Amino acid sequence: MTSDPLRGSGGPQLTLRGRGRNPEAASRDTSTALAIHLHQSDLPDGLTLGPVVAIDTETMGLDPRRDRLCVVQLSDGSGDAHLVQIAKGQTGAPNLERLLADPDTLKLFHFGRFDIAVMKKAFGVTTAPVWCTKIASKLIRTFTDRHGLKYLLADLVGVDVSKQQQTSDWGAETLTEAQKDYAASDVLYLHQLKAELEARLIREDRLDLAQRLFAFLPTRAELDLLGWEDANDIFLH
Repeated sequence: MTSDPLRGSGGPQLTLRGRGRNPEAASRDTSTALAIHLHQSDLPDGLTLGPVVAIDTETMGLDPRRDRLCVVQLSDGSGDAHLVQIAKGQTGAPNLERLLADPDTLKLFHFGRFDIAVMKKAFGVTTAPVWCTKIASKLIRTFTDRHGLKYLLADLVGVDVSKQQQTSDWGAETLTEAQKDYAASDVLYLHQLKAELEARLIREDRLDLAQRLFAFLPTRAELDLLGWEDANDIFLH
């Protein structure tokens, strides 16, 4: 396992100040010194990422049963991002799996249903406990149908992120600088976004409901892998 730390300013696709629609978000300085650490196959031994870890994945497509896991990106919210490249055919990543299953570490996602499923498919690990910003947004922001990460970060955190690399080839042996920046941007601001959404869930007395939905997410992801995805939703009539 090797590690390659990459230092840079982050670039305009990662951070723009004061661009959020939320006046409070726009008034904050959300710029950050970015450090991207690229690892092969697993997280390095001894790495600690704190009690809440933001996680996202990149895959070869959008079907967790068909499309392989290529990259797992993680952040502790401090401004650093750790990217783990997963090799074709790889079935284990002991340090990563240990973190995913750790009951004392909250795993923070945006649309965790997919990420939890694709990591379950790749490694056989059940990720828990979890928190999902997309579910939180749908519960509390019922005045809109815009719950994508790019929109939420602009609206609530005051950060503009690029989605240009979303459909690029994540199975390539060597990731481009643009891909690394994109992958990092998906986790760097999730802690801030969670804080904004959680405050609203508390205000509207929906935090308990949200937590029960988060607790169900690993089961929902397992149902997806077993064929009860949206078209065959087990809860449909």
